Amino acid sequence: MSQPNPRVVILKTGSTYPAIKDQFGDFDEWFVRGLSPGLDITVLNTDAGELPGDPADWDGIVVTGSPAMVSDREPWSEKAAEWLAQAVDKAVPLLGVCYGHQLLAHALGGEVGYHPDGRESGTHSVALLESAQDDPLFRGMPGSFDAQLTHKQSVLRLPKDAILLGRNEFEPHQAFRVGKFAWGVQFHPEFSAAIMKAYLGVQAPDLEREGLDSQAMIDSVTSSPDASGLLERFSALVTENRTS
Repeated sequence: MSQPNPRVVILKTGSTYPAIKDQFGDFDEWFVRGLSPGLDITVLNTDAGELPGDPADWDGIVVTGSPAMVSDREPWSEKAAEWLAQAVDKAVPLLGVCYGHQLLAHALGGEVGYHPDGRESGTHSVALLESAQDDPLFRGMPGSFDAQLTHKQSVLRLPKDAILLGRNEFEPHQAFRVGKFAWGVQFHPEFSAAIMKAYLGVQAPDLEREGLDSQAMIDSVTSSPDASGLLERFSALVTENRTS
């Protein structure tokens, strides 16, 4: 008798800009497109208070980005953080992206706040550290790869015992792991180049006010297949862990 498909829950922590949603769909749809079609995926609106019971009931967990700020400590976000800490304790494979990355760090005692140098947006290079070479999710990836980014807040201090996996010149904590199977990435593996360009288009007035050249940033967006491939890698890890 064949096993049912691995069960993965996406904790949706907000929605994208309306104009981008109309064109490309919402955060959860981007993750569903990038994850393996062999997964049984459930989406919960965590920003509306939905949480998925016992973390051990799931084979994998994904936490999306959000327009919210972790440092605001909204009640729904704090409850989600408590739930994530339980998931880490139970060694359920977990991938937090942008807000999810920051929320995971906050849940485990790290510090999250506004980046002292402001916003990072557009396509940027991420460098992996030696620690990534034997990491279950990152091993075999290039030492440096392009990724899509848009954030004002950052993990200012990693949780105790977290292993730093990746960084760049702007952001010292681009990727980390805690425990056996919980990862946070500041970059967006679910973003296509078209979505990144659309974000920069919406952000253009703010970018210009901040002294940045929004058109040059849009023109410099490139595809990021290695970063995007992280979702397929996570899918494979979830499937392998469930069957092992």
